[in-house]
Amino acid sequence: MPALVAGIHVLFNWRRKDVDGRDRPGHDGGMVDVMNYWLVKSEPSSWSWDQQVAKGAKGEAWTGVRNFTARQNLVKMKKGDLAFFYHSNEGKDIVGIAEVIKEAYPDPTDKTGKFVCVDIKADKPLKTPVTMAAIKADKRLADMALVKYSRLSVQPVTAEEWKMVCKMGGVL
Repeated sequence: MPALVAGIHVLFNWRRKDVDGRDRPGHDGGMVDVMNYWLVKSEPSSWSWDQQVAKGAKGEAWTGVRNFTARQNLVKMKKGDLAFFYHSNEGKDIVGIAEVIKEAYPDPTDKTGKFVCVDIKADKPLKTPVTMAAIKADKRLADMALVKYSRLSVQPVTAEEWKMVCKMGGVL
């Protein structure tokens, strides 16, 4: 980061804020004003929200992503970004919110060396899981990546989509 920009960040003490107003650390240790939102998908029989929660503050590596578009999304994730945790196949619902705690690094489960992973930790559960059917039924979410690219395992979520889903899930 150029010195002038870093100085401005320190001078004004810019912090990342999530949609419920909580400060979030930025990828440079704290002084970033842009919050990115994501959705990560997992089959509960392979890795469930409850297993993620059990990992506590140390979190877990989000490994096994083998799609290049999803890989690029992992690379774009920054420390402090938030992600919906989506149960695919069984349930088909967003059940919680996770936080990125470590940015992209080589996926230790990938023998080719082409793919990356990030570390995430459970932040909070949704009070009410938000089903794929409920998302599809809301016309305001028609352009959400989950609707348009339902097979993509790591997806961006806009700030407006994030707010709507959080409201639907009872956490905003």
